[in-house]
Amino acid sequence: MPLGMILLVVVGVLIYLGFAHRVLDRLRLTDKQALIFIGTILIGGFIPDIPLTENVGINIGGGILPIFLIGYLLVKANTVREKSRAVIALLITTVIVYGATKIVPVEPTYAILLDPMYIFALIAGIVGYLAGRSRRSAFIAGAGSMVLVDIVSRIELALVGGRGALVIGGAGAFDAIIISGIIAVALAEVVGETREKLQGGTSKAQINPFEQESEQEREQTGEPDEDNPEKQGGE
Repeated sequence: MPLGMILLVVVGVLIYLGFAHRVLDRLRLTDKQALIFIGTILIGGFIPDIPLTENVGINIGGGILPIFLIGYLLVKANTVREKSRAVIALLITTVIVYGATKIVPVEPTYAILLDPMYIFALIAGIVGYLAGRSRRSAFIAGAGSMVLVDIVSRIELALVGGRGALVIGGAGAFDAIIISGIIAVALAEVVGETREKLQGGTSKAQINPFEQESEQEREQTGEPDEDNPEKQGGE
């Protein structure tokens, strides 16, 4: 079984046992919605690819459903500012990962111990978090960049006369999309929780002035905290 599917099963078990409830709240997903997405992605990975052109297709589990989930999370973003930040983070991450594909050979070689697709997924996850920061924006940037890079690479290959069937979200790209999304959200969760705990024991006077100004602005305008549902009237 591909690594991406194994990770999805592990995440599904954690969600079922209630260990991911807080993360899902930040993503604006319920446990049931998350399990449905995971189940359909797993099933979609085994369904025959949908042809788009004569030699280009798209995988349901690795292409259509991740795009749908990314769009859903983008729509569920609280503010225009967060939506803009997520889109910008997505574009930044896509450019960096695409650049990495020009440096690291896409096909595995004896000189590289790790499959290049995993390297790209790691880069996408890290850059996605750094550019997006919030859980939703990080996932959108991480997983979304791998989808976009796969699409761009397929188009580029077709333009230069590449032959053979091209499947968006298929084969190694499926694993990369799943891994990058998990890494991005995990980093956002770990770093976010650490910062919250550190600031929880710190007076407001010691908090970063930019963060304090942002918090005061939210209080004055009534704008919800982008990544903390507990400060949004139970929303």
